[in-house]
Amino acid sequence: MPIVQVAFDLPLDRLFDYKAPDATAEDVGLRVLAPFGSTLKVGVILKVSDKSDWPEEQLRALTSVWRDVPPLAPEDLRLLGFCSTYYHHPLGAVVLGAFPPGLRRTKGWVPPRRRKAPVAGTPVPVPALTAAQGAAVDAVLEQAEKGFQAYLLHGVTGSGKTEVYLHLIRHVVSTGRQALVLTPEITLTPQLEKRFRERLPDVPMVSMHSGLGEKERAMRWLDAQGGRAAVVLGTRSAIFCPMPRLGLIVVDEEHDGSYKQQEGLRYSARDMALVRAQQLQIPVVLGSATPALESWWNAQAGRYRLLSLSERAVPGASLPRIRLVGPPPPRAPDIAPAILEAIAARLERGEQSLVFINRRGYAPVLFCSQCHWVSACDRCTANMVVHLRRRELRCHHCGQRHPIPKACPSCGNAHLETLGSGTQKVETALQTRFPAARVLRLDSDTLARPQAWEDTVQTIHDGHADILVGTQLLSKGHDFPKITLVAALGADNALYSSDFRSGERLFAQLVQVAGRAGRTAGQGEVLVQTAFSGHPLFKALLGHDYRSFAQQELEQRRLTSFPPFAYQALLRAASENPDALENFMREAAAQALALAREVEVYDPVPPPLARVSGKSRLQLLVQSSHRSRLQEFLTAWQVRLQGVSCGPVQWSLDVDPAEL
Repeated sequence: MPIVQVAFDLPLDRLFDYKAPDATAEDVGLRVLAPFGSTLKVGVILKVSDKSDWPEEQLRALTSVWRDVPPLAPEDLRLLGFCSTYYHHPLGAVVLGAFPPGLRRTKGWVPPRRRKAPVAGTPVPVPALTAAQGAAVDAVLEQAEKGFQAYLLHGVTGSGKTEVYLHLIRHVVSTGRQALVLTPEITLTPQLEKRFRERLPDVPMVSMHSGLGEKERAMRWLDAQGGRAAVVLGTRSAIFCPMPRLGLIVVDEEHDGSYKQQEGLRYSARDMALVRAQQLQIPVVLGSATPALESWWNAQAGRYRLLSLSERAVPGASLPRIRLVGPPPPRAPDIAPAILEAIAARLERGEQSLVFINRRGYAPVLFCSQCHWVSACDRCTANMVVHLRRRELRCHHCGQRHPIPKACPSCGNAHLETLGSGTQKVETALQTRFPAARVLRLDSDTLARPQAWEDTVQTIHDGHADILVGTQLLSKGHDFPKITLVAALGADNALYSSDFRSGERLFAQLVQVAGRAGRTAGQGEVLVQTAFSGHPLFKALLGHDYRSFAQQELEQRRLTSFPPFAYQALLRAASENPDALENFMREAAAQALALAREVEVYDPVPPPLARVSGKSRLQLLVQSSHRSRLQEFLTAWQVRLQGVSCGPVQWSLDVDPAEL
């Protein structure tokens, strides 16, 4: 009798044997419903054989083998298997996680009765490529039929990287193949989809992201798997979308931290794009104005081919002029006078300004000047943020909320003060300073409802806003022609971080937000408020000089043996019992030291947020100059960690961590 090995979404790295009288080798990759304990679980067949290590009388039979949708193809399972091995995450959890939620239900798959037809785009004129754009397109197409090649498309903001993508996609689709385009933020997907549909109105296309309804998301996934969708636009998880004729992968804004999953399977969609392209022997294009230093190093070393777009694509448009301005004097509003003057000048000319501060809420802390009480969260090592509109204190980590106290809870002082600024405070200050101006705030609080982003973008394009105040949601990918001024507040905060990547993230963030200014003809201006005007990062920023910044950062990384000159993994652990946590990490460190061969083991330390939602946290960093050595070590270490018994401790391995 045929025996099938089934993977389930469980924290166990093993498969389970079941009897399946009608199963054949062609059923590998199919979903099944199987008895598991006293319940039924959805699993996926990964192997069919005629024998089992278990006695046949102990094996249970599958409840159902679902053939309502095609099985995962061998190339899909190969990618998922690599992902499981590399990130040391259970195979069943990886495979089941690749399916959309609608195909993981125990009730089976029921297609929607009605489905909206995709809105066809209105054709728009195809702009002529610049010489640099044409050279980039030709370089990729020359190699496209020869197999795998990774390209790093380094283009300044507004240089027309998307135009390069569109020409490459048009060619790939014309040969009968499919293209996958990854974008870092869900808010960018509708805008990108609209532009793609306008330029490729005759090409079947779907977008994939978590904002879709369950059934619609599953149908789009099936359209891609069935080859009916020639182009898939998606966020991080779309990298696992099955596409039988995939011929090109594009990763837009490849440096963006959103491509790294921060919980569960902690994979990098950018890195998986490279793996998938190599497995399929197809080209992959990584695009960015500020490439990740790992990508830049790979291009310098010849592993990626570097393609450059050094000028803006719109005739007459130039990169914005960047100036550094000092912080405001004590007790003054948190916006420097030079920035207020520049905004006033734009208002007189009927132009738009963007004020960037990467912190939502009114102020990051409420405090008492008499007894020095602060609004600390009692469940996290963080302060509760003041949200003045709702008269509440809110923890942005655990979600806890309290009304703003009328007096200090410690000494009774009725005159509590705020420290620092968030988007709400900046919005209020600008409305007070410019009462006739239309100030529009954009952060995750104002954009929480469905359709909010599309409505807001339309408001901006229609000219119904004079000053935009926003977080990083506004810093990338958006094209607002009327913005001629960008002001960046709070840039110095990142310079105090202990994370070695903080400078890289700050430089990328400032370049991206600066890129919103002057994207059409005319000179844009960017004002960066800082107390450290002599810092090398700001000197490189003034000259739009990513290359010199990257060279400086890479030299520091080389001296400290940090990535890309080493490979890292982080053991993260948390528990409501601090003693159990410390015992676990002490034993984990001892086991690591016993196994280490060409692997450096650091001491367990608390992360910057040492306590979240009532759980204490510790982390332990390991690194090696050899990726293979680190992987061998992690495989052996994980086995030993599973045998450590120190009470209720949750732990996970994070390979190639993006944040320390």
